[in-house]
Amino acid sequence: MDLWVAFQALILGLVEGLTEFLPVSSTGHQIIVADLIGFGGERALAFNIIIQLGAILAVIWEYRSKIIGVVRGLPNDAGAQRFTVNLMIAFFPAVVLGVALSDLIHHYLFNPITVATALVIGGVIMLWAEKRKHAIRAETVDDMDWKLALKVGCAQCLALVPGTSRSGSTIIGGLLFGLSRKAATEFSFFLAMPTMVGAAVYSGYKYRDLFVASDLVVFAIGFVTAFIFAMLAVRALLKFIGHHSYAAFAWYRIAFGLFILLTWQLAWIDWSTAVA
Repeated sequence: MDLWVAFQALILGLVEGLTEFLPVSSTGHQIIVADLIGFGGERALAFNIIIQLGAILAVIWEYRSKIIGVVRGLPNDAGAQRFTVNLMIAFFPAVVLGVALSDLIHHYLFNPITVATALVIGGVIMLWAEKRKHAIRAETVDDMDWKLALKVGCAQCLALVPGTSRSGSTIIGGLLFGLSRKAATEFSFFLAMPTMVGAAVYSGYKYRDLFVASDLVVFAIGFVTAFIFAMLAVRALLKFIGHHSYAAFAWYRIAFGLFILLTWQLAWIDWSTAVA
């Protein structure tokens, strides 16, 4: 196996793991980093599906006790039933729009300039959301009703634009709609499970011809790396939000986005023609 390809897989797996559940846009970072290290084409489409599965498996493992409890309680536990219905409601809007618009979005918006613009705009919105006075209607994910779940699900649709961030959309949407910071973060994690697994299954079937045995080792490196670093990122984020706001992530988004736009405007890097 080519050592450079293995190194590319390691780097992209690390990027996916660190950014998937932080409100900084994992897709945006993948597009930019993949372009910088020259990892693209059909192999990249299949590879991204694999590393996203690695990241989502990490959060499923982290919350396995909650998941098992909900599954066991479905027959007769009203709380487990309400939680499941809320997830299904929140999951639905992104499914409909994602299936309808995925090809158009990938063709027209999957480029570093769109990502950079979305990073900056999202960062500004995040700062505004954090400065607003929070009227908390749900302290935990178990306190949510279906109306709150639907609102968060609609907010998740914004993440179809690369650079917006799925976790950023759901977390900030949750804060604006009355969830506590912890509830918004954890519901974002739980909502990622059906959303990302569904997207991976849909994309995996659509691009099934791109999966070849010769790429197995490369995919394994990316998968394991994404799993490990996603678990570390989830644990670190939960500790961080216990004592801090999301302002630091907002400023990072703005700085990173402006840096990409600046290098484009000064013609240091020709981002305008780069597509992941």
